[in-house]
Amino acid sequence: MAAAAAGLSWRRVSSFTGPVPRSRHGHRAVAIRELLIIFGGGNEGIADELHVYNTVTNQWFLPAVRGDIPPGCAAHGFVCDGTRILVFGGMVEYGRYSNDLYELQASRWLWKKVKPQAPSNGSPPCPRLGHSFSLYGNKCYLFGGLANESEDSNNNIPRYLNDFYELELQHGSGVVGWSIPVTKGILPSPRESHTAIVYCRKDVGNPKMYIFGGMCGCRLNDLWELDIETMTWSRPETKGTVPLPRSLHTANVIGNKMYVFGGWVPQSTGGEISAPDGEWKCTGSFSYLNLDTTEWIGLISDCQEDKSNLLPGPRAGHCAVAVGTRLYIWSGRDGYRKAWNNQVCCKDLWYLDTERPQAPSQVQLIRATTNSFQLKWDEVPTVEGYLLQLHADSPVPPVAGIPGTGIPETSVLSSQGGCSLHQSPQSLPSVPYPEMKVDHPSQTNNLIPNNVQVALSSSSKVEGKEKIAAPENKVTQETMKNHADATGFRESNAPSHLPVCTSSAQTSANVGELHDLDKQSVNPDASVSSTVSSTQTMVTQQAVKTESSSTNGAVVKDETSLTTFNSKSEAAETAYVMPSTRVSTGQTNDSQSSRAPQRPPASVKTRDRRWYDVGIFKNNSAVVSQFYLLPEETMNIKSKTEGADVPDYRLLKKQDLFPGTVYRFRVAAINGCGIGPFSKISEFKTCIPGFPGAPSTVKITKSVDCIHLSWEPPASPSGNILEYSAYLAIRSTQLQENPSQLVFMRIYCGLKTSCIVTAAQLSNAHVDYSSRPAIVFRISAKNERGYGPATQVRWLQGKVTVTHS
Repeated sequence: MAAAAAGLSWRRVSSFTGPVPRSRHGHRAVAIRELLIIFGGGNEGIADELHVYNTVTNQWFLPAVRGDIPPGCAAHGFVCDGTRILVFGGMVEYGRYSNDLYELQASRWLWKKVKPQAPSNGSPPCPRLGHSFSLYGNKCYLFGGLANESEDSNNNIPRYLNDFYELELQHGSGVVGWSIPVTKGILPSPRESHTAIVYCRKDVGNPKMYIFGGMCGCRLNDLWELDIETMTWSRPETKGTVPLPRSLHTANVIGNKMYVFGGWVPQSTGGEISAPDGEWKCTGSFSYLNLDTTEWIGLISDCQEDKSNLLPGPRAGHCAVAVGTRLYIWSGRDGYRKAWNNQVCCKDLWYLDTERPQAPSQVQLIRATTNSFQLKWDEVPTVEGYLLQLHADSPVPPVAGIPGTGIPETSVLSSQGGCSLHQSPQSLPSVPYPEMKVDHPSQTNNLIPNNVQVALSSSSKVEGKEKIAAPENKVTQETMKNHADATGFRESNAPSHLPVCTSSAQTSANVGELHDLDKQSVNPDASVSSTVSSTQTMVTQQAVKTESSSTNGAVVKDETSLTTFNSKSEAAETAYVMPSTRVSTGQTNDSQSSRAPQRPPASVKTRDRRWYDVGIFKNNSAVVSQFYLLPEETMNIKSKTEGADVPDYRLLKKQDLFPGTVYRFRVAAINGCGIGPFSKISEFKTCIPGFPGAPSTVKITKSVDCIHLSWEPPASPSGNILEYSAYLAIRSTQLQENPSQLVFMRIYCGLKTSCIVTAAQLSNAHVDYSSRPAIVFRISAKNERGYGPATQVRWLQGKVTVTHS
């Protein structure tokens, strides 16, 4: 048991901001995405405030609620359905219980008292506390609780309940009414302060509700199962050691496990105590029930003493909430002394990662320069950082006649390539990464520089409309000749206005070596630069949204040409998974960095499979200009297996990136359980000096009949900008044949840094569903050398209805 507990990595949140709620017990909590919403409970009076904790920003706040604000209550029912929360019953003052039902629309923080219809075959639920209130589909299931038989609230005569109700919800808001389902089998015995969860196996079986423990004069540890489809009660047979009888504990489902923490348990460890005046204590025990095999697994025993503050202390009446695969526990009372006739409530917030994080999305390119990349990937919930690795092909020889810029393009992030992760010293066993400390994984900073952010705005009219020549009806088809070069990526010699480097969740990217129609030279190594969206919050909905993305293959179409280049499939790579321990970060810029680029040693072969660490990043973005060189004896990836030594970044030299070189990237997320699997591989190429950079700060302003597209000039124009081209992904028969290839039509060409996209043009737009539905734009700049990398913007759409003719 102790060994199992040692493998747990509980973290106490030691640093947060905002108005922290006072400690309490009998409160309830739910999660809406990254927000923990806590209501009710008592400690020297019943609390009536609604507190919210943001697990990403590590901040408490009190939302400005309005409407039919309910009175404070304790031991009430509290469930979450999307962004609405339902509150039923509870104790509103000593001896007086409630059977009122309230709804909170969290998107507006609006309370509403709802009055469901009474059941056709009986009375509505009586006032009660300590009941369970569980949601599945559009129905809430109410079971048991404690009622007061006395008319006088001061003369409390308890009555334990085992009645069972079903509450049907309306879509969006409101309720239909109560009903009393006809059930089969033996109903569970009366009880209060028990737990109830609903679980449905993904592969087979009906949804099941499980009730565990509770109080009925004595504590219980029986497990009951309700088949929701057949409404049949049963007592499932379990394996393993059943947790001690308990009440005021919590139970949460994560994956296929029901995690049970804390509560009141018998003082002695022998058998079930039936005497109501027996000796009881709060516990910090922690177990889970495998809901597929109905086997109990103990993680922290009832008798295990924790004197190192590595585990949450004993408590009852606390709240526990699952956010993804992470379990949060807050407050609760830590015991009751008859001699003192008082109780103490905990003030601490803890979390536990129950499994390794999932693989992040494929790395996406935001910006490429001659010797750096700006990258991003989708966030993985509840992680503490990301390990980014690269694999380098042999550098491409410099192009004759194109001088180097001499000065690499920099950004505000050039000194923040690897962000510091902070960690409590009592977490997992240490590994030889540089020292770090974690107060909380959510203390993040935005790594995207201001000049690459997408501004979201709306407007009723668009100023500065300009005429755009309509594309010609006839489009000539250019044939393509693709070949694989020595480094394994394909090049296209077909003409195009838009050199791009693309990637997708399924394949690695190709680099298209493209030339303009007027035979002017272009940057053969230019890359797509995707702008990054603002984060959408739970309570805000905006009509104009954008997100970053790269595409899998593309077709570029303007008035006179149609060009295609393909993407190749990527063979599966052997993932390098580091030990399942806490990891630290090294800064990507330090005194040991080798500032002048040097050619890799001759032993580095083309397309080798050696992965180098770029660093560990707190956020889901990074500016990469260097990577760590490993000692020769650790270069073989086969030696880097789980349990192997992890190099100390502080002792490693760094290698700068080279112009005109293909680099392959993968990323893995890190949480309290270690490093998860790596993402699929992306491939990008650094630019060759002399070509303009990508336009930045793209803005999309929506009007009634058009949109206004604007951008800022490249940060590195490398000479005079001769023109800009803007492209729109359009519907095409080629898309039906190969959905991975987008077709782009040029909608603007000129010196201005803005253009109007008309409703007629938008009506021909292709809606890309590779992630969220979006319309895709690309913008690139041209100087004397030719066109540089394009900035790609995905304009997020709402629910899109596609009609097939």
